Amino acid sequence: MCVENTPPPSGRLTRRGVLAGAAALAGTSAVLAQAVSPAAASGGAPEAARGGAGRGGDLVVEGGTLLDPATGEVTEDAVVVITGGVVRAAGSRARLGNRVPSGVPVLRAHGRWVLPGLVDAHIHLNTAAEARDAVRKGATSARSGSTNFFQDIAVRELARQVPEQAPRLRAAGVFVTPDLGDTLLADPELAPLARLRDGVRSPEALWRVVEVNLARGADTVKTRVNERAGLPEQDPLTQVYDHEQLSAIVAAARHGGKGVLCHSYSEKGCHDAVTAGIRSLEHGAFVGERTLHEMRRRGTYFTPTLTAIAGLADSPDPVLAERGRTYLPVLKRAVLAAHELGVPLAAGTDSSGGAVDPVGGEVVLMHAAGVPALDALRTATTGAAQLLGLGSRVGRLARGYAGDVLVVDGDPLADPGVLTRPAHVVRAGFQVQAA
Repeated sequence: MCVENTPPPSGRLTRRGVLAGAAALAGTSAVLAQAVSPAAASGGAPEAARGGAGRGGDLVVEGGTLLDPATGEVTEDAVVVITGGVVRAAGSRARLGNRVPSGVPVLRAHGRWVLPGLVDAHIHLNTAAEARDAVRKGATSARSGSTNFFQDIAVRELARQVPEQAPRLRAAGVFVTPDLGDTLLADPELAPLARLRDGVRSPEALWRVVEVNLARGADTVKTRVNERAGLPEQDPLTQVYDHEQLSAIVAAARHGGKGVLCHSYSEKGCHDAVTAGIRSLEHGAFVGERTLHEMRRRGTYFTPTLTAIAGLADSPDPVLAERGRTYLPVLKRAVLAAHELGVPLAAGTDSSGGAVDPVGGEVVLMHAAGVPALDALRTATTGAAQLLGLGSRVGRLARGYAGDVLVVDGDPLADPGVLTRPAHVVRAGFQVQAA
């Protein structure tokens, strides 16, 4: 079947129906309904009290040791002033003086360290519950690694309306992969692809899936070059798309002004993906030196998802356990080589299936791979924020940045492990109960 002459995806009615279904699957509709109900006042501010949908909160965080990941500067007895979900001032108490407002809720951080909320650059958020769990574990911003039925787009809208319930999210929509499986049911515009004997492989079919994603509001596009590591029946070194097919996906995404993140493992697969023009390489266990040099030249990001690979080693399945034990040291060496070459790194947990790993654990693994502590922290703050296109809003606690705060019981540069156990989390000026 040829899909070359099919018209563009239909407009608002189909989009509205598709995303309404995604919201129902994700459970975000119920959360939004509760948030705007006066009966929800005991569990969170109703919309009227919030000053309108999506408005941030007001908060003063005072007394802690403030760490700026951008500069490495440490400020004792610091104060962070958040109004309407945005940082209005941050610095030492002595310097801020009378700029600290009265009558605003105060979070006392004496004896603790204060830093910006973290960024998980590769996570699969299918439900409102998973989204809230991610925030409670310190991820106040994130990039989706795709969902089956556009649930991440529903989660993104939840984050815009009730920010304390979900990370600020860059959604990827549905996976661009040869076998869409049940995802064909996600959108009427994808249904004709079910008649393709070889799956989603032709330039026209690849373009179509990207086009539908962008029509439904995806912020980025997710594809693959290799099979999955987390399925014992698949071989992660087997390539499923070639350079030409990857280039078609990148071209379609760029046509809509978006970038591509690419699931990859083998050296050839990594090289094909990078030279096709992807924005970020995901996993990349066997990425080689020539590809890393190409990534540095192009500014391609590396999101190694060490957390996910480390998790394979604990699998009860012997194939997956052996895969994890084999891949993790190789991936750690690749991470260190990338850092030493100047390839930009981003932290991502690849959490999925209802279990959310703290992105602070990815920082710990980056550091264990040999990345200096401050640079490891940057992979989950300033560096990941740049990858998501949020570099001027996320990753620091400075004037004009998002009022997303992590309060931890210790110096994260001396012990990055404190990032996995936040004492307090603030999202857009609202305190969130830490996990």
